[in-house]
Amino acid sequence: MIELKHITVKDTKKLIENGNVSLVDIRNIESYSISHIDGATHINNDNLNEYIREADLDAPLIVYCYHGLSSQPAGQFLIEQGFEEVYSLIGGYSAWQHEIDSEKP
Repeated sequence: MIELKHITVKDTKKLIENGNVSLVDIRNIESYSISHIDGATHINNDNLNEYIREADLDAPLIVYCYHGLSSQPAGQFLIEQGFEEVYSLIGGYSAWQHEIDSEKP
């Protein structure tokens, strides 16, 4: 059984730089529209099946929500749908934004 992994913002950035990673944002569409991690796809119940059909199940997948809680059951669900390597972003988008803000001069 494949287990959900947890990933830090720093390690997420490394995977993004390597270029072979998919990101999914499970926050509400309003929050996603305001700001999201570059390259992330917004998924919800309306487009979930389409996303799964079109996704590369072998590529690393990082799931994030607001604070890293809802992404855990969502990530586990995606593992059950056939994704091989799934991560939940520790601290969610909140941690990502905090890291980005701390890098600004």
